[in-house]
Amino acid sequence: MSVDYKNKGLSLLKKGQKGIIHAIFSRFGLILVMLVAQILILFSIFQWFEGIIPHIFGGTVILTSVMVVYLLNSRSNPTAKITWLIVILLLPVFGVLLFLYTQSDLGHRVLKDWTNKMIRETQGYIRQDERIRARLAAENGGVAALAHYMGRSGCHPVYDKTAVVYFPLGEDKFDEMIRQLEAAEHFIFMEYFIVSEGIMWGQVLEILARKAEKGVDVRVMYDGSCEFALLPHDYPKRLRALGIKCKIFAPVSPFVSTHYNYRDHRKILIIDGHTAFNGGVNLSDEYINQKKRFGHWKDTAVMLKGAAVKSFTLMFLQMWELGEKKHDFDCFLNVPVPSVEDAGGYVIPYGDRPLDEDQLGERVYMDMLNRALKYVHIMTPYLILDGEMETALKFAAERGVEVVLLLPGIPDKKIPYALAKTHYASLLESGVKIYEYIPGFVHAKVFVSDSKEAVVGTINLDYRSLYHHFECATYMYGTNCVPEIEEDFQATLTKCRQVTRESVRHEKWTVKLLGSLMKVAAPLL
Repeated sequence: MSVDYKNKGLSLLKKGQKGIIHAIFSRFGLILVMLVAQILILFSIFQWFEGIIPHIFGGTVILTSVMVVYLLNSRSNPTAKITWLIVILLLPVFGVLLFLYTQSDLGHRVLKDWTNKMIRETQGYIRQDERIRARLAAENGGVAALAHYMGRSGCHPVYDKTAVVYFPLGEDKFDEMIRQLEAAEHFIFMEYFIVSEGIMWGQVLEILARKAEKGVDVRVMYDGSCEFALLPHDYPKRLRALGIKCKIFAPVSPFVSTHYNYRDHRKILIIDGHTAFNGGVNLSDEYINQKKRFGHWKDTAVMLKGAAVKSFTLMFLQMWELGEKKHDFDCFLNVPVPSVEDAGGYVIPYGDRPLDEDQLGERVYMDMLNRALKYVHIMTPYLILDGEMETALKFAAERGVEVVLLLPGIPDKKIPYALAKTHYASLLESGVKIYEYIPGFVHAKVFVSDSKEAVVGTINLDYRSLYHHFECATYMYGTNCVPEIEEDFQATLTKCRQVTRESVRHEKWTVKLLGSLMKVAAPLL
């Protein structure tokens, strides 16, 4: 008897809860609660304890002073230091409590220990071919130095003979993704930030269920915030009923987890160890323009075929096996992977994690900006910059490099949109060019430079991606698809309006006010 997996799979899904619960347990919600609580308590203190107000005031001054000295001597990002200083000065008692709460990472200490232990135990599974690294060093010393740094911060070898196909839209990736899933014979690994019911997930789920029934090892992992907002709590159990292994990464526990910290923002699909997909496209219909939310959805992705797929396989297994005592990755990493002899250039798949001292995602971007000679063209949905990244963008433009930022014309969130605009005037003064996509929302995360190197992945230009999320991307040097990425950028540019100093001056005052106010708390959002 045949089973209608597509309809059966769709029937497993139901909407999660949003609204007030989601807001209360967000970081912004906690700040708001702390502020209201402090106002109420201070009002009560003035009424009930008039006699000891000087002592309370003195204690508050001492506490604030101690925290200021501590913050100034901490190793935090300078912009984040300023934010915390303002919060603590405005909310002396509860600001300190909020800081201690977020820094303690209740519920995430175990995750940090597991992650660091996993990296130590498994980073030797893939060895760098020194001949490839030496050949790259002979071709471009700057790129070789970047590759050395990326290898130092994790198991991210540089590969050659790996073919890369670039998809300028989510629907292009989806079409090829379906074809590759249908060809799977041994295993399918999927790690996504968002899974949501609809045409896209329905078709994918139908294939996964069929493949699982035939004995293919099918594993699906999605982020805990997806469970919080979109999927029922028992969804992994429902997938297991279809023969699909499923895990939730870091389920959200209100007041125990800080909610937005340490989210798994990666998008990885691996098929049989020889094919991998990476990029900004989640498993939801807006990403393939089957559902209109913010106009036309512009997203990008890449498909890898060749030895470099091993790095994405290892990234997935490291996340999948967190907390397990034994790791047996050999059967997935030592599979035959044919080299693509006519594939030019070099490929480095890499992951960024918020639990170490390296901001790998940000530093790869900054290195490209610092080495560029002609241009750096960037697509990003969010522009919430720390001082270092803003300086890198401005310095590249000031030394004559054409730096172009392509951003959404229709925002998905009002606050990030307003925050992005707070950077416009400063960037424009340094010669950075800014464009906004008229048809809709840009969700692509793309850097392309000098027609030679590019990055496509999940890493946005905001604090969430650069400091607080698990991310991944594909770095490419000299690959055949780099010119195609630049062609897509130029084609997308024709659908954009250019931001000028005049348009910045005439921006709505409400947007300016919102951006100015929220910039104080930008690292906390």
